[in-house]
Amino acid sequence: MSSEPTVFVVDDDEDARDSVCVLVRSMGIRAEPFASAEEFLACYVEGRPGCLVTDVRMLGMSGIELQEKLIERNIAIPVIMLTAYARTPVTVRAMAAGAVTLLEKPYAEEELWDAIRKALARDGQRREDVQRQREIRLRVDQLTPGERAVMDLIVQGQPNKMIARKLGISVRAVENRRSAVFAKMQADSVADLVHLVIETKLDD
Repeated sequence: MSSEPTVFVVDDDEDARDSVCVLVRSMGIRAEPFASAEEFLACYVEGRPGCLVTDVRMLGMSGIELQEKLIERNIAIPVIMLTAYARTPVTVRAMAAGAVTLLEKPYAEEELWDAIRKALARDGQRREDVQRQREIRLRVDQLTPGERAVMDLIVQGQPNKMIARKLGISVRAVENRRSAVFAKMQADSVADLVHLVIETKLDD
């Protein structure tokens, strides 16, 4: 799988599709064209970095339907919508589904450039966040059940004596587990530990 960010261009209008691809490549970014939403869904390999530029109106599946299909499949790729028929309901539906923006044709090249840069930055940040969560969860997996129980009470703001009472162990045992928790989680303070738990949604 290529790690190079790619702009996937989905439009049933060949001229419009080629125009976007030329613009994207002039930015030094890889572009891959698709003549339909169905073709894109059949070819896209989940996890590839990049963003999607698509038209709202297409034969077969529309751009918004494609966007909603991606959400159904839990595929998180930023979407830029293009349309020659901008209407408020269409805009609301696209933005509600998470589109980066909706550009009305004819659009200025600078508008699309800015939208693509924003979309790629959003995708890059999301990937960094996902990787960060994976790394933190690996730390959590190193905790013993006893250490995890202590950590859960630490982030609730419980003092050592109260933790010992709740878990039915000695204060010394709490202190030992507490030390192990901070070492394994690579946290320097309770505030750090709470932040790590929030990042990985362990308190949900």
